[in-house]
Amino acid sequence: MASENESPRQQPRPSHACMQKFRLYETHSKFYMIGRDKTRTYWRVLKIDRLDPSELNIREDSTTYTESECSDLLRRINEGNRSTGGLRFVTTCYGIVGFIKFLGPYYMLLITERRQIGVICGHTVYAVSKSEMIPLPNPDVRTNMAYSMNENRYKKLLCMVDLTKDFFFSYSYHVMRSLQRNLCDNETGQVLYETMFVWNEFLTRGIRNHLQNTVWTVALVYGFFKQAKFSISGRDFKLTLIARRSRHYAGTRYLKRGVNEKGRVANDVETEQIVFEDVPEGSPIQISSIVQNRGSIPLFWSQETSRLNIKPDIILSKKDQNYEATRLHFENLVKRYGNPIIILNLIKTHEKRPRESILRAEFANAIEYINKDLSEENRLKFLHWDLHRHSRSKATNVLLLLGRVASYALMLTGFFYCQVTPDLTPEDCFKGPQLENSDMSDLSLHENCESHNEDDDNLERKFSGDNNIANGNHSVKPPMLQKGVLRTNCIDCLDRTNVAQYAYGLAALGRQLHALGVIDVPKIDLDAPLADDLMGFYERMGDTLAHQYGGSAAHNKIFSERRGQWKAATQSQEFFRTLQRYYSNAYMDAEKQAAINVFLGHFQPQQGKPALWELNCDQLYNTGRNGQTNIDENGRSFFKRCYSDGNILCESSSPAQETNVNQEKLSNSVLPNRSQGGSKVLSESSPEISTSESDMALARFDAFLSLCWIQQGFFFLFYLYPFCWNQIPLIHTP
Repeated sequence: MASENESPRQQPRPSHACMQKFRLYETHSKFYMIGRDKTRTYWRVLKIDRLDPSELNIREDSTTYTESECSDLLRRINEGNRSTGGLRFVTTCYGIVGFIKFLGPYYMLLITERRQIGVICGHTVYAVSKSEMIPLPNPDVRTNMAYSMNENRYKKLLCMVDLTKDFFFSYSYHVMRSLQRNLCDNETGQVLYETMFVWNEFLTRGIRNHLQNTVWTVALVYGFFKQAKFSISGRDFKLTLIARRSRHYAGTRYLKRGVNEKGRVANDVETEQIVFEDVPEGSPIQISSIVQNRGSIPLFWSQETSRLNIKPDIILSKKDQNYEATRLHFENLVKRYGNPIIILNLIKTHEKRPRESILRAEFANAIEYINKDLSEENRLKFLHWDLHRHSRSKATNVLLLLGRVASYALMLTGFFYCQVTPDLTPEDCFKGPQLENSDMSDLSLHENCESHNEDDDNLERKFSGDNNIANGNHSVKPPMLQKGVLRTNCIDCLDRTNVAQYAYGLAALGRQLHALGVIDVPKIDLDAPLADDLMGFYERMGDTLAHQYGGSAAHNKIFSERRGQWKAATQSQEFFRTLQRYYSNAYMDAEKQAAINVFLGHFQPQQGKPALWELNCDQLYNTGRNGQTNIDENGRSFFKRCYSDGNILCESSSPAQETNVNQEKLSNSVLPNRSQGGSKVLSESSPEISTSESDMALARFDAFLSLCWIQQGFFFLFYLYPFCWNQIPLIHTP
């Protein structure tokens, strides 16, 4: 079999080459993966051992082949292995997701089908259409453990993380980072996989450590991606909306709340809105982006999952008196985005029975405490606005008021804008001038074009060329950078947060299109068709993120009213989503959390150690290597409900006074005064039901409806049940 190692020649890898298509072959002793670039000029070979039943042995052939040389190599491998069955084709694939081991052999996860979902600066972005898990050892050397009940259970658990839903990747564009980050920092390779938005970092760790490169793997981002083309007055442009969900402290609604001791928060999502001209290839292009953030309130708090209480009590811990975890969280935001950090807190101010208002007071107290140690220009800017109370008014008023907050934030942070000339190839787009320090805190903000530092001069020369060049009807303008970020939260960071993020995105879109020269004024009216189109983008993003974290589509009452939807239809939709979210949280989330823990490597099975389902794993955050279980201090053992802590449900006076002052300042400067009063709409904290479960899950849901019939009263469900029943196909399994 010696012929398989012969190399026709050695040649350096082209700097622009990235492999995009692969073919997997097998012999009795090895897998051979053949990879090539898009132009079929660059071919490489990866060899994976199949004789070791429990270890991962990978070797990359250092030779760069042509297509004919690669075909000749495969022919020789087949001849050399004829006595053991020869060389057999296994599958075509489009990248390695990673390798994983449970109790038996290693498995290789492959993308076997993909679909294009967008293009950014000439770089294609793909979604996963189909994936496959392949055991590495051949059947002759597999141990009995490979066929054990626990092994199969772990495999099924991993498959609950559906790669065909909401995962996306690109071979040549660093989709795990913002456009501004890509253009200002040319980090590549292993560093990118270690960022917070690459969900298969753990799965690819083995092959990356073996090969010291990332050419065979794809970095998967989890969240949302949508792109569409629009036109205004004959000017075409493309709008892209991206949501990147953090893999740190990831999980489901009631099982991941607040912050952990490393400053990572639950439901941490970065949202980026990119706008660029749709011009013929080879023409200068203008491009702009704006980034905003959402994440759970960075305090130690929880809600105990309950099958009897649709709105569990909020339990606030007093363990972090100096708010060290909260401080770490905001330091991380400054590192990622720079100053200022603007916090828009949307939770309730006054409640008959304190729930959200507990966190409101403590959050304000934490911000006040942290700001004491910061210089005036770097202090956190805390804005509180009770969206639930104001949503009793017309939806248009809510969006107008949020638009004023958005304008205030944009005035402080700015947004990213630059121009790319034709001689700058897509591969060069992301080799911009590297900043002296990769922290975003070192970037400078431009509120106008009259002042910019040396980095900006480099950016202008790199992306704009000579200032005499014209693009359309507008001369080349100097680049602008976003510095700082708007961080929005409510309780779940789903429903109310999504409305606020839409208002921010609409305000930003007006400025982006104005910078591109598409519109004459930096504002888009709420009644404009483009505003409705953008609302559709954010509504779909909100539904997607809500399904991931909360188990249902988002509560979109404000969007529904904005579209003029029939009130009864809106009420029935909200009620059904409440039931669906509640059912998912009560019955499905524990297993879903376990699957996430396995996928991210927070739990790694080991023979002789307790299995995942034998532990209280629904709130495990960082289960150690080799199956060693390390439960966070804020894990399940800590969050058991303690009724003796009566003072937890009482607001202290000083934080409440501070937040009232902040509320008054915000009302005077940004928002008009609104009347007080209770709201009759369903809270965002009200839940939903999984959309594609088994017949057993459907039976449980039917039982749950029966229980609701008894509890809520015959008349109530007699009125709403026909509307809910129209939604039942969402639950039925095909």
